[in-house]
Amino acid sequence: MFKRGVLSIEDLTNDEVALVFERAARMKADRSSGARKADDMPLAGRTLAMIFEKPSLRTRVTFEVAVAELSGRAIYLSPQDIQMGKREPVADVAKNLERWVHGIIARTFSHLTLVELAESAAIPVINALSDREHPCQALADVFTVQEKKGRLRGLRLAYVGDGCNTCHSLLLLCPKMGINIAAATPRGYEPAADIVSAARRLAETAGTVVEVTDDPKQAVSGADVVYTDVWASMGVEQEREERLKVFPPYQVNAELLRHARPDALVMHCLPAHCGEEISADVLYGPQSAVLDEAENRLHAQKGLLSLIYTRGE
Repeated sequence: MFKRGVLSIEDLTNDEVALVFERAARMKADRSSGARKADDMPLAGRTLAMIFEKPSLRTRVTFEVAVAELSGRAIYLSPQDIQMGKREPVADVAKNLERWVHGIIARTFSHLTLVELAESAAIPVINALSDREHPCQALADVFTVQEKKGRLRGLRLAYVGDGCNTCHSLLLLCPKMGINIAAATPRGYEPAADIVSAARRLAETAGTVVEVTDDPKQAVSGADVVYTDVWASMGVEQEREERLKVFPPYQVNAELLRHARPDALVMHCLPAHCGEEISADVLYGPQSAVLDEAENRLHAQKGLLSLIYTRGE
């Protein structure tokens, strides 16, 4: 059992990611068939606090359902409920919560808030999105690729758009799981240099490739998966008008998709802005896997929670 939960993809070993995927696949199949096993109740008698500083559909619903289906209870805390860092210090919130609950799922503006929560609390803290990473999204994404393609090693994933938190987590997860990744972003909107360096170290160990370019066609060339995200994520909305002038060449549309493999998957973490980062015909087209990856947020998070809270591991 992890003492500090998961703040980053780097907190998980390759074997642990593989185990998350294995459990996710089994529990997804069991859920579909209506089966329920006693060993799939690792949260029995446990309560998790969900601290959300940002609005959410997929993350909130999938985590609440995941906790319930693992026989636990989730308590949702909105920005108005606690106002971390304003009404009271982050460390005080953590030290109070550790007396009542068995873990914290946190969706924050600043990654430093997550770090402070984890350093201050003696219970697991799970990153449900920060400005640096979105590890649960990346786990669901790569699990979906494995499900759809039947393998991971040797595939090529092209990420096109803003070098944001989702891009960061994919850069860290793909190479260690055998996927070559190319990220195409406009100049000035590249992924963080330390994330790229860490990803390249992982790639060197795994025998994979990490590319960062400003050429979307180069990134998408021969890709098995084409991934994009909104151009102005939560927290940088004030840059939206400026970004709308810079990002149009990075739209994932039918023309760009022609550079990928004919059976390439199209992925987006949602919500999407049709006509901006992705065209409607591609988002809702036959190659789109966006609803599958959205569904798999539930299953991947169940796998992760099972890994964290299964006794004796």
